[in-house]
Amino acid sequence: MYSEPLASTSAMRHFRPGVIPGRPTGDSRGAPVARLPHQSTPQPSASPASQKPRLLDQVREAIRTRHYSWRTEQAYVQWIKRFIFFHGKRHPLEMGETEVGQFLSSLATEARVSASTQNQALNALIFLYREVLEKPISYINGVVRAKRPRHLPVVLTRQEVRAVLGCLNGPEWLMAMLLYGAGLRLMECLRLRVQDIDLASNQIVGRRGKGDKDRVTMLPAIAKEPLRSHLAAVKTQYQRDIERGHGGASLPNALERKYPNGAKEWGWQFVFPASKLSTDPRSGKIRRHHLHETVLQKAVKEACRQAGLSRHAGCHTLRHSFATHLLEDGYDIRTVQELLGHSDVSTTMSYTHVLNRGGRGVYSPADRL
Repeated sequence: MYSEPLASTSAMRHFRPGVIPGRPTGDSRGAPVARLPHQSTPQPSASPASQKPRLLDQVREAIRTRHYSWRTEQAYVQWIKRFIFFHGKRHPLEMGETEVGQFLSSLATEARVSASTQNQALNALIFLYREVLEKPISYINGVVRAKRPRHLPVVLTRQEVRAVLGCLNGPEWLMAMLLYGAGLRLMECLRLRVQDIDLASNQIVGRRGKGDKDRVTMLPAIAKEPLRSHLAAVKTQYQRDIERGHGGASLPNALERKYPNGAKEWGWQFVFPASKLSTDPRSGKIRRHHLHETVLQKAVKEACRQAGLSRHAGCHTLRHSFATHLLEDGYDIRTVQELLGHSDVSTTMSYTHVLNRGGRGVYSPADRL
């Protein structure tokens, strides 16, 4: 590197490309020195740090900085891409409230999406403008909002639940039993770690549930011994992976830096691991992730068909049935709210409308005549 002191101000004032200030520019007679053809003037190259990342990469970075889930990242990126393509690949900085309103209205009128889907698209665009572009959008006028319907939850009877569970076996039976017996959501069940199961106290800690909240619920006694046997089989698979040099399970957020060997510890392994190894989409490391949600969804759907159910039921129906059957047994609604992890008791109140006592969960006075 050239380490001579900088030239004087007068020399810099007469600077010419290809000529280093402070050095002679000719021979003893003042004639310019000829430059060989191969001695071309080097052009300054752009520094990698000065190159701004692409818009979607900025969105991903902002989402990961705020510890949003992988699913939220996928959904927000897809909605932002749809918004850009809807307006002919214009950059969002060139657009504002009017273009956002047009896009949201088209979702309701042309795509006929549900209200929750339209709200998700709105949240993605608000995040883009407020957190990434630092150009918050104000109130959006004239948006056609999708109507939010009011649905009562589908609840199975105890006989129907018994019939559905009877058509399942293996890990699928165990997962479905935890959905009904502990009131877990689908992803809460799949994301269970070994350390979240307390066989001695008969309880389960649901981590990072809806709204990134934790809660404690019961472990059904009927599932205790099958779960113990299942964990023994999972531990054998885990030991085989460690012997082959695989990295174990992924850790949430920055725990992998805090606990460098945590991914290989038994307590951090998934209770329901996938059958195959996969590449972590964020770290790029080869891990054994938990089972994909479609595995249980397809199994429960087939079990409902084999059980001869006439109503549309799925994995979340088992959670609805858990809450309703607890209320039927006389448990306090506040207790059920805590077990379900609802932040508002009004959400839990919806299960009182489908109790096995007719409308509004009360007995008809005609039955007492």
